[in-house]
Amino acid sequence: VQLQASGGGLVQTGGSLRLSCAGSGSIFSIDNMGWYRQAPGKQRELVALITSDGNTNYADSVKGRFTISRANARVYLQMDSLKPEDTAVYYCNARIRSYSYTYTTYWGQGTLVTVSS
Repeated sequence: VQLQASGGGLVQTGGSLRLSCAGSGSIFSIDNMGWYRQAPGKQRELVALITSDGNTNYADSVKGRFTISRANARVYLQMDSLKPEDTAVYYCNARIRSYSYTYTTYWGQGTLVTVSS
C-alpha cells in the first residue's frame, strides 16, 4: 500500500492550492484520512481529518480557509486564503484496512507548500 501526495508549490499570500493524495495497493477499505503539516523547527501537527462517514475536523488555525474531502482512495485539501504561516511540508495520512482485515496507518511522502509574503 502506498500514499502518493501531490499539489504543493509556491504561492503568494491570499492564494490557493489544492493538495491531492492517492492510495494504491491492496486496500479493502479506508477509515480516517487526514492531512498533517510540519514547519521548520516545529512538530508535525494535524491540519484536517475526515472520517469514512464524511465527518470533518480542522485545526483552529485553518478553519474557514481549508476544506478536506475524499473520494474512493483519494483525499484532497483545498487551501484558500493562504498565509505565510501555512508554509510547511504537508503529509497525507490514512488508516487502511487490508484484505486480511488488519488496520495499518500509512503516510504519504510529503509535499512542500511555501506561501510568500
